[in-house]
Amino acid sequence: MKTKLKFLLFLLPILSFGQEVQTLYTKKAPLTEQELKRWSHLDLEKDTIPGMSVDKAYNELLKNKKGIKIIVAVVDSGIDIDHPDLKGAIWTNPKEIPNNKKDDDKNGYVDDIHGWNFLGDSYNETLEMTRILKKGDDGSEVYKKALAEHEKEYNKMMSYKESIDYLYEADKTIRDYLKKEDYTLNELKDVASIKYSLYQSKTVMLAFALQAGEKFREELISTKNQVYDKLNYNLNTTFDGRKIVGDNPDNFDDKKYGNNKVFGPNKENTEHGTHVAGIIAQTRNNNIGGDGISNNVQIMVLRAVPNGDEYDKDIALAIRYAVDNGAKVINGSFGKDFSPHAEWVWDALKYAESKDVLFVHAAGNDGKDIDVEENFPTDSKDKKTELVSNFIQIGALNYEYGEKVIADFSNYGSKNVDVFAPGVKIYATLPNNKFKYLEGTSMASPNVAGVAALIRSYYPNLKAHQVKEILMQSGTPIDMVVKVGENGEKRNFAEASVSGKIVNAYNALKLAEEVPKNEKNN
Repeated sequence: MKTKLKFLLFLLPILSFGQEVQTLYTKKAPLTEQELKRWSHLDLEKDTIPGMSVDKAYNELLKNKKGIKIIVAVVDSGIDIDHPDLKGAIWTNPKEIPNNKKDDDKNGYVDDIHGWNFLGDSYNETLEMTRILKKGDDGSEVYKKALAEHEKEYNKMMSYKESIDYLYEADKTIRDYLKKEDYTLNELKDVASIKYSLYQSKTVMLAFALQAGEKFREELISTKNQVYDKLNYNLNTTFDGRKIVGDNPDNFDDKKYGNNKVFGPNKENTEHGTHVAGIIAQTRNNNIGGDGISNNVQIMVLRAVPNGDEYDKDIALAIRYAVDNGAKVINGSFGKDFSPHAEWVWDALKYAESKDVLFVHAAGNDGKDIDVEENFPTDSKDKKTELVSNFIQIGALNYEYGEKVIADFSNYGSKNVDVFAPGVKIYATLPNNKFKYLEGTSMASPNVAGVAALIRSYYPNLKAHQVKEILMQSGTPIDMVVKVGENGEKRNFAEASVSGKIVNAYNALKLAEEVPKNEKNN
């Protein structure tokens, strides 16, 4: 799980003070709040918004059809299973008797009622490159690369820390002047900046607020937390987050760890996983929050992604758990640059392939070409040859159709990103009955997992590899030059992914209808 430090690049200057052409679908007016909350469900042709045509699929194709329940495993930070918009869509293990402290189904996990928590009571973690450094210099190229990357990231975070501390001090000056802990943009504008120090603080905060929007203080606090978490935990070679779990993460045979508390020690820390689950499964048409993509899913909760890099062992075991307990789709909104036990994950993906389970993975938020740079997990050892047929990798779309339709943070690659889907300002569930807009390929991936679940629900005879091909082949093709990465490199949309398309649920279900007919004719 990689989050994007959205405003940090802005902070540094503060210290010094389908085949269709683009013009056909460019939306002239700003999105309404209702459109924004549901834009991933809308249709490019009808609404001039690059959504996945989910509403069109329900209205025109699924109205009088009944599907089967599909289990979707969400491998993430945990999920608030009591959220009212998710409660009816949480998987319950039918073979386990709740709270009897026995492994009734003999699967190795005691009282695994809604899934499993592979992280126990841990939350903060190091990055994989930090763990490599902690093990010492072995003379390998991997160590040298980790050392260089760590130094680069640490120096960057220290620069960000200087910026955020300066901004936070300006914020404190404003709060002290207003004698309140929170304030609005209008209150900030009305500050009578007579003293130079107050004038300077107002100028700095206004610059940030105008960039960040109405919820600028929320963004400020979030950004500060991300920077300090990076320095205190992710990049800290003296920190050991795994100690609390009690296992050896380098020993795949050491499997008796974790617990059945799928939201972990604190529901607040499940923001990422709860949001991902909501994109897939929040109740449709109930007039609260947003709408889930699929109406026929049960979410299996697998907590394996900490506030830092996930461990290969946890991911491999979570995939195997999902497969063994009936999941037909697995969503993986996580990723990292180093993977010392990648073979464990590859073996788990091969196991999922053998059992006809589709794995949907977020391409990552580094704004990089992953045909060239590392990004794990992956379905290829050489970035060319696929190891499995059931792995689909998803890049993120912006809601503005045009040259910026690919989110600037999204990874891309003509060989290793399969397809794009909505990933900017996605509205979904948060812990403790809340909802929020979040962005990332972490949001694009569950959008596709939801469509995959729809296909598997209404066309259960289709295999995982067929669902992958349908998602890629049936997408809306985009023929125009777009910007990719944070530097805005220009390339044709068709060269940013394997398919050159954006996922389209309507087209996918239409194609799914035809596949059995074509196979029969052949």
